[in-house]
Amino acid sequence: MLPRLARVVSQTSKLRSLTTNGSMKNLSFFSRYGYATVAPAAADTPPQKDFPSKSPINLDKMFWSKPCSLALPKDSPLRIDEPDYVGIRRFILKLMMFYSKQSMSIRGANVIYKRIIAQVDKPAIYDVFNLEKTFKITFSLLVLHMWLVLRRLKEDGQEGVDLGQYVYEIYNHDVELRVSKAGVNLLLAKWMKELERIFYGNVVAYDAALLPEAKPNELQIKLWRNVFSDDGTTTPDNTDLKAAQAMARYVRRELGSLSLTDKESIFSGNFSFTPLENKPL
Repeated sequence: MLPRLARVVSQTSKLRSLTTNGSMKNLSFFSRYGYATVAPAAADTPPQKDFPSKSPINLDKMFWSKPCSLALPKDSPLRIDEPDYVGIRRFILKLMMFYSKQSMSIRGANVIYKRIIAQVDKPAIYDVFNLEKTFKITFSLLVLHMWLVLRRLKEDGQEGVDLGQYVYEIYNHDVELRVSKAGVNLLLAKWMKELERIFYGNVVAYDAALLPEAKPNELQIKLWRNVFSDDGTTTPDNTDLKAAQAMARYVRRELGSLSLTDKESIFSGNFSFTPLENKPL
């Protein structure tokens, strides 16, 4: 239903207007229809943005450690390895194209996307950055982690880009299901089109924030607009500023850690984003 991921590359220059304010304009589209509050916090715990009183987490001390490989150890219970069939079973599966490059890529893409979802859907990421779990914020975090993975896959050339296409298609299907579960059954194609525009706009914005000529706080500003801000303003208060700064450090650390993760672990999905539940990094 949606265009393929290759459009991200071919239409980058056309999507400059969707970065920063442009993408937030799209996000406000959902807010106007009450869509950004599909999954609000419980009524007896109104959202707060006062980190010192809500959480003992000191964001100023988080995400300063050096990047490291995110590959799962061989004995990790989280690993999902290819089945090693032998004999007649393996022969039959080969005939059924189970071990074809396309089949193996699709299985790898499914595992990769599971890693993304595992990070985005856990309460820890909302607790650490003091975010309310609304559709808008969850979608923004999903796009952010998709960008992290797709950027890493591109480091391995065309093979990585091709695998990224499968991940992107799985992502599209998942987003469509999430939109449907949120109660949007009419004009679904319109909603998906708008979410597609937001995805492209955020990808361009984050890539631009990493360019050598970008301002030192450019990534922080883009994260504030796309994830934290309700209206796209660029003037967060001191509390929100700490959260945006911490998320910028988190993103840079994950980028470095993904780059240090070997190709086999990335392509098979046997990696895990930095856990946020255990300790400051």
